Parts: sequence; structure tokens; C-alpha cells
Amino acid sequence: MKTQILNTIAAGAVLLAAAGCSTMGGNSSQANEPPPPTNPGFASEMAKFNAQFPNERASKYEDISLNFNNSNKLDERGHCHDLSKYPVIIVLTLDAQGKVTRTTTDVENRKAACFREAYASVQLPPPPFAPYQKPIRLR
Repeated sequence: MKTQILNTIAAGAVLLAAAGCSTMGGNSSQANEPPPPTNPGFASEMAKFNAQFPNERASKYEDISLNFNNSNKLDERGHCHDLSKYPVIIVLTLDAQGKVTRTTTDVENRKAACFREAYASVQLPPPPFAPYQKPIRLR
């Protein structure tokens, strides 16, 4: 059981760290920007993601969906990166066809709202099961 919990935590940490996207340009007006408020609903979405592991099919899908996200530059839709200096973690809920049915971010600010809108109608490759929770760390 302890190994399973550690594997789950490790899977989540690796996936969030690996979820790369374009760099944020930022500007000097963001130097004094306060941290955004957290979204209380985010923890339950991450718990659902972590519950998907360990699972070999889910691990393979994380690589497939990460490559799809990066090659299609989905994070560049809406030009959200420059809206805040703080990163955003978004959890996409996918249906069996890979369509995003819900988006949840770890924080609440303009940048998070922009990413929620940008990913709201995205079509990813079909996941191994549904609903599937797909987190992406966005700089």
C-alpha cells in the first residue's frame, strides 16, 4: 500500500513537472503582482487524477497527450501566458473521445480563466478510460 501511494504521488509529480509549454514573456508591471487566490475545488480534481495511478495505460496516455499538447501548442491559444507571472495548473476532464468536458485550475485569476477558456473545446487523443483527468502545468 505504501509503495502504491508513493507511486501515485510520484506519477503526479512527474507528470506535472513534465508538462511543458512555451515560456512566459512577463512584464515589469507583474513584478509586484500578488499571488492569485487558490481554487478550493482543485484538490478534488487532482485527487481524481492521482487515483488513476498506478496504471500502465494511463502512464502511456500521459506521454501521448503531453506530446499532442506540445506539438499542437494548445497552451498558446488565447495568449494567456503573459496575463500573470504565476504558473497555472489546469486539470482537463476528458470524455471517451478525448473531448474536454470540464476544466479546473489551481488558482483563480485572469490567466487561469484564459486557460480554462482556451482548453474548453480542445479535442485530445482518446484516453484509455473515461472520465480521464489530465493535468497540465502552464507557465
